[in-house]
Amino acid sequence: MKLADIAKALNAHLDNAPPDTEITGVAGIEQASPGQVTFVSNPKYNAAAKSTKASAVIVAETFPAISTGMLRSKNPYLAWAKAIELFYQPPRYAPGVHPTAVVHPKAKLGKNAHIGPYVVIDEDAVIGDNAVLLAHVVIYRGVTIGNNFFAHAHAVVREFCQLGDNVLLQNGAIVGCDGFGFAKNEDEDDGHRWHKIVQSGNVVVESDAELQANTCVDRASIGETRIGRGAKLDNLVHVGHSCTIGHDTLVCAQVGLAGTTDVGNNVILAGQVGVSGHVKIGDGAIAIAQSGIPHDVPAGAMVSGAPAIDHKLWLKCCAAYAKLPEIAKAVRKLSERG
Repeated sequence: MKLADIAKALNAHLDNAPPDTEITGVAGIEQASPGQVTFVSNPKYNAAAKSTKASAVIVAETFPAISTGMLRSKNPYLAWAKAIELFYQPPRYAPGVHPTAVVHPKAKLGKNAHIGPYVVIDEDAVIGDNAVLLAHVVIYRGVTIGNNFFAHAHAVVREFCQLGDNVLLQNGAIVGCDGFGFAKNEDEDDGHRWHKIVQSGNVVVESDAELQANTCVDRASIGETRIGRGAKLDNLVHVGHSCTIGHDTLVCAQVGLAGTTDVGNNVILAGQVGVSGHVKIGDGAIAIAQSGIPHDVPAGAMVSGAPAIDHKLWLKCCAAYAKLPEIAKAVRKLSERG
């Protein structure tokens, strides 16, 4: 593609490079070579932009001038994402049902479905148009799924769950596994054993949501667990029974939500955040990595630590913590004098 065409596609302003420069691909800023486009959105890499061999760099509109060509954008990271799409074509899957797949006679498939090897689709499952189910995907009975569903190998959707349009399940994602519900049976004859609570509810995954590899979303004991429109759940996330996650919320790797957690819209839970049950996290809140959240978080708040507190306060606490040996030494000297 010509640089001018790329600029138009990205809604970017081309600066300091001939518009007819031929571009053959994209690459990281340190690996890029002539004929490729790269990007800078993190100030950490500003210096690398001066030495990159790329033909053009996607940068912010206010980025200082460099000798290399620039594609100035309001949102360089988003422009970079769209630039990759211009050059990468993902595999396409032809419609058809593989001979090893098992599709129940009462299941309903929409138009142009690709059903891969050893896929199992049970009774009364309904799947919309343009679905792609790769090897070993299992759809339990009574599931309903909208259009443009894509399930990578070994994804599973359990009985009676409901998925909207454009839902993407990465490898090993599980929708609707049993919630972790047990009641203590303290009968003397029963030896204080745990009695399993039937998980009679389901999971609803709204349109445009993505569940990445080995993420598990538990079904509710009663009612539903709900993943909102456009929510993105990273690898190894656990969503407990009866949780609600709002629209366009990001849940990063290894986050764990205990049952009946209510997460609002546009929330960011960074890696390894843990949330106690029956907690409400308000819209737009951010929890820094490894935060432990035992209480409600107001909308728009940024919290850190375990138990989680205001992020700025947590930074002050961290600074004080590093000085504790020095403070303890000073206190000992004062006590000795006293």
